[in-house]
Amino acid sequence: MLLDSPAKQAKTTPPYDDASIVRRIEACPKLGSLQSINRALNSLLNSEHSLNSQIAEIIRRDPSLAARLLRMVNSVYFGLSTRVNNIEEAVFFLGMRQIRELAMATPVIEDLERLQRNTTHVLPWKELWSHSIGTALLTREILSAASTEIDDDTDYLVGLLHNVGKVVMATAFPEELTELMKITTPTPAAFCEAERKLIGWDHARIGAFFLGRHQISEEIIQAVRYHNCPAEAPGYQNFAAAVQVADYLVRHAGTSGGFETVAPIEQDSWLKLDGWKILYGEDTAESALANTSLANILQRLPALLQGLVQS
Repeated sequence: MLLDSPAKQAKTTPPYDDASIVRRIEACPKLGSLQSINRALNSLLNSEHSLNSQIAEIIRRDPSLAARLLRMVNSVYFGLSTRVNNIEEAVFFLGMRQIRELAMATPVIEDLERLQRNTTHVLPWKELWSHSIGTALLTREILSAASTEIDDDTDYLVGLLHNVGKVVMATAFPEELTELMKITTPTPAAFCEAERKLIGWDHARIGAFFLGRHQISEEIIQAVRYHNCPAEAPGYQNFAAAVQVADYLVRHAGTSGGFETVAPIEQDSWLKLDGWKILYGEDTAESALANTSLANILQRLPALLQGLVQS
């Protein structure tokens, strides 16, 4: 059932004040992976003289990373005729960029999983991880299609971390999250409005504050804070815009945001988003070309995510 005023279906008490929200967020444990994401591996990947065997040896030391690597390379996405069981072969097939993406995603997901174990709620965590990784992959593709030059992995990280506020909500505001999960909204932005009415802050603001405690770079914080309203971002609008578009595309491909229920995302509805207009303009040749390119990527996304996220 689609509701016009979702917050009315939840509790009617006033939302928390800023100080109360901050205290609850600060009570959440910090995440080590946000300050040190596989530094040894990243250092090796960034070296011009790295050998596949050296990279494979580091990956072997991390059973979770190794398992994700093999699932990814053997997914339908790659269409290999024989199964790969050797880490060095997997490194060869995937290439440096995708190994780096996997190295970033694995410790973050594991840390977030440890954080959510403090909750008593049974929540669809796999959907959240799938959505986060899918958004990370598409954010990178979207910015590339917009000819935005990125020298590091910020484009991937803004997508990966855009919903970290939801994990914090599960720990800091479990009762409110339970109420929010009972409602359906027409858009992701409408769900944020319901969060603000019920809690005082939405998951984007909660996530941005949480990342600020970890001294994450300002462009990532801004992208997370404004990923549902990129036109309002005081800086780094391209990052926030790309995450907004990626979020819509991943939902359209069948991977929900995790905890909330949002009406189905219609084909090409992302062309009307502020984020799309910021990146590509309206009714331009660049816009049409980007939409075609992203449609091709969307076809491969479900199989790729199946290889990355554990069943």
